Amino acid sequence: MPVKINVKTTIHDGNSKDTFELTAVGRYYKKGNARYLQYEEEMDVGMVKTIVKMTEDDGLILRSGSIKMRLPFKMHQSLRGNYTTPYGVFNLKTLTKRMVHEFKEETSNGSIDLMYDLHMQGAKAGTYHLTIAFEEEN
Repeated sequence: MPVKINVKTTIHDGNSKDTFELTAVGRYYKKGNARYLQYEEEMDVGMVKTIVKMTEDDGLILRSGSIKMRLPFKMHQSLRGNYTTPYGVFNLKTLTKRMVHEFKEETSNGSIDLMYDLHMQGAKAGTYHLTIAFEEEN
């Protein structure tokens, strides 16, 4: 199903707070017990394809293209991921604090709400709050 997607990322790092927003057109679909959201975004380094996979128990963000990233999520668990750039591979770790997702069949819209601590190369990079809202594109 084609969807309009709004992605908002807020990063809390000590006393500072940064917010980034992105609007994209993508696809939403169900496969087995998982729900997927797929979209592309233009970045300084080129096009990046993002797939967000959510199940009842866990989540995964996969990015490919100019940037490659694998970010896994499971409530209250510390999981390893990675981020590959032209400058090398960085080890990531996520500690998920909140993971809520819903899809309303009757209105063809939904949301994903993720909050997690992100560690890069062993050092805390901040607490990330990712909210994704999507609705069927008409």
